[in-house]
Amino acid sequence: MESRVLSRTAAIAALPKLFRPVRETATFGVATGVKAPVGLVKDGANLIWGRQLRPVLLLDPVQSSPICSRKEKTTVQPCRAASGSSGEAKVGFLEKYPALVTGFFFFMWYFLNVIFNILNKKIYNYFPYPYFVSVIHLFVGVVYCLISWTVGLPKRAPIDGTLLKLLIPVAVCHALGHVTSNVSFAAVAVSFTHTVKALEPFFNAAASQFILGQPIPITLWLSLAPVVIGVSMASLTELSFNWLGFISAMISNISFTYRSIYSKKAMTDMDSTNIYAYISIIALFVCLPPAIIVEGPQLIKHGFNDAITKVGLTKFVSDLFWVGMFYHLYNQLATNTLERVAPLTHAVGNVLKRVFVIGFSIIIFGNKISTQTAIGTSIAIAGVAIYSFIKAKMEEEKRQMKAA
Repeated sequence: MESRVLSRTAAIAALPKLFRPVRETATFGVATGVKAPVGLVKDGANLIWGRQLRPVLLLDPVQSSPICSRKEKTTVQPCRAASGSSGEAKVGFLEKYPALVTGFFFFMWYFLNVIFNILNKKIYNYFPYPYFVSVIHLFVGVVYCLISWTVGLPKRAPIDGTLLKLLIPVAVCHALGHVTSNVSFAAVAVSFTHTVKALEPFFNAAASQFILGQPIPITLWLSLAPVVIGVSMASLTELSFNWLGFISAMISNISFTYRSIYSKKAMTDMDSTNIYAYISIIALFVCLPPAIIVEGPQLIKHGFNDAITKVGLTKFVSDLFWVGMFYHLYNQLATNTLERVAPLTHAVGNVLKRVFVIGFSIIIFGNKISTQTAIGTSIAIAGVAIYSFIKAKMEEEKRQMKAA
């Protein structure tokens, strides 16, 4: 009888020792059998890909060993197991293979751009109304942005009057450059329009020198000489040349140059996806009046009927929808891609994109080009590549000097 009482007393006395380690380790939120609620960000948890993880899960074994050493027998093994399992879970594909992901972004950017240019030109072959098609490009993109905001991918960033005033000039230049590019695409071969648009760095340099007052080194000016010479050679013998296409492409260059100038003044903490969405919305309202005034009467009279007669209503509507989707997606992917890479990679990517578009458009549409046009286009593209390389190196040196 006495032995039973003593055994019960000893068992009761041992209970606090059994439960004390559980209470201590439970305060860390993991590493025990007790299920604690997931911590909030304000309590020290970390938000990763939409999920909150407690601090212990983010510690490596070396960091977590002092925590585990408090009660070696009861806490060491669970802590190591938890940190090991979380270490495997938190290393995703994006972190494991960043080069492959960036390469995929480049591929999709080029692919969507080529598809857009080809489909856009095919539409102009049976529906030559670039003002209206430009509106459709922006309209489809705006609808896409509104749906994305509705589902929260991405979450819409609020905009105020001050930011709106900064974005309006950017959007106006974007709208003008977009419309004039499409006028050029409708008037001449896609390859020729892109050759003329290779002059855009020349206009950027001129604007920086004479408008912004930023001195441009002589090396940059010299690198632009092949661009001017190459475009001139290509223009003289281009079989599809006409002044409407050439002048429209030049106006597009000037418009996008001013867009870049106003963009620098409108630098904001808002993410690029939301910025591009707001610019698209404003640009849509800018493009609507010219489309109605210039092409509205012709569209109502015979434009729509002629297109439907040639390809049918279903194909006509689907072509307009998809060309708008490709336009928005390639622009969005271009922004996302260029945010992931260094300036030099950015410059090379832009040059290669233009080469891809020119090459594929010649193959798809079977455009005949003279030997002089081919040589001029090659010289212009080479000049753009040299200019982009020199400029990217200069920007990198400036950043390193500021960092030092």
